[in-house]
Amino acid sequence: MTEHFWLGMAMIFLGGTLNGSFALPMKYSRLWRWENNWLMYCATGVVVLPWLLSVSFVPRLGEVFRGLPASAFVAPVVFGFLWGVANVTFGLGIKMVGIALTFAVVSGLACLSGSLVPLLVLNPGNLFRAQGVALLISLPILLAGLALYGTAGRRREREQANAQDSSSAAAGSFQVGLAVCIFTGIFGSNFNLGFAFSGEIVRRSLELGATPLTSTYGVWAVVFTAGFLPPLLYCGYLLFRDSGWRLFLAAGAAREAALAVAMGLLWFSAMVSYGMGATWVGRYGTSVGFALFIAVSILASNVLGIVAGEWKGTSPPTRRLLAAGLAVVLLSVVVLNLGGLF
Repeated sequence: MTEHFWLGMAMIFLGGTLNGSFALPMKYSRLWRWENNWLMYCATGVVVLPWLLSVSFVPRLGEVFRGLPASAFVAPVVFGFLWGVANVTFGLGIKMVGIALTFAVVSGLACLSGSLVPLLVLNPGNLFRAQGVALLISLPILLAGLALYGTAGRRREREQANAQDSSSAAAGSFQVGLAVCIFTGIFGSNFNLGFAFSGEIVRRSLELGATPLTSTYGVWAVVFTAGFLPPLLYCGYLLFRDSGWRLFLAAGAAREAALAVAMGLLWFSAMVSYGMGATWVGRYGTSVGFALFIAVSILASNVLGIVAGEWKGTSPPTRRLLAAGLAVVLLSVVVLNLGGLF
């Protein structure tokens, strides 16, 4: 156990709390549409803050990039772009089914796929060792938890429908939203892959004076910048189609912008907190630490989703299904990451 183990775990807990709550400010937006909020959040959290961090803490950042062949950037850019697609659908999932359900489905699946793909690509022999066995055991547990969440979500849509005409539409909307969340959970692991295949950037940063903690910040700038392109294209399309650009200059835009910027600050602070915490925790950072980060993210998002009224008007059996789904998904996350202890 490292000297800063418990401090690292505290930082990871903070990161999980921030990550689970980053979308909450969007609930209080009154003037802007989804695309205005999401584009401003991405510009802040996915572009501006990562570059500020990289420029501030990676020595000779320009020299790091100039000294690498173009091939070193292919994987981070490609996987970053694919993660950006998931970033868009994550926002759409929140819009369709709410914070609580989106975080549970996406985080559970992303945790699984983010562990499975690097394992199969980089260390396929470990599939039948502790890490792989834990992954295979966690899969049916996760699917059971997602099934409970799906049932609770469908019941919520039916119970919250105010008229017979809206009932079928709500059910259809929920099915689409759940499919979007499943897609996001699978594609969200591209974030991990972008980092897993960025070893040359990290090594070059270390050679030029970066610390083990700050050496990854240059990777953040590359992966996140590539990840900004899909939300820029999709949100830009919606803004042109629906004349939404004018809302950036409308009365009350300063308040709306502050809410979206707060989303970016919360999300990026969560990433930094987890990165610092995982480094201080040491060899347990990607097992126990990551399990804590995902678990706290899911718990925080569910609590805030309830506080925001996403499950208002639902019956006790529906809320019990929600609680059961939450417990089972968290169990799958814990089981998945137990393999990292051995």
